[in-house]
Amino acid sequence: MKTLKFKPELCKQILSGEKTATWRLYDDKDLRQGDEIQLVNKETGSVIGAGVILKLKVTTLGGLEEQDWVGHERYSSEDEMYATYKMYYGEKVGPDSDLKIIDFSFQPV
Repeated sequence: MKTLKFKPELCKQILSGEKTATWRLYDDKDLRQGDEIQLVNKETGSVIGAGVILKLKVTTLGGLEEQDWVGHERYSSEDEMYATYKMYYGEKVGPDSDLKIIDFSFQPV
């Protein structure tokens, strides 16, 4: 089973049902539609639940469309979005960065 890690504040959004999608750059897990996943609190290592990748779309950060935001947290600006992903993935992040938009089901443990 593949694992997706989330910051604690995002875990809260997942548990409340507010967050049903995640964006991943430079996919090293070969995530695919239909994959079973474990969702983990990045800071504690605790499994918060399990799910299935329901839908997967490949695009770029600069190619995001309005429907790509459904189930995903919003940023106050493009600059904040890029700064957030640079924090996760390093300075190489930009509009041409490949992005996987992952819609998932969730069942808490």
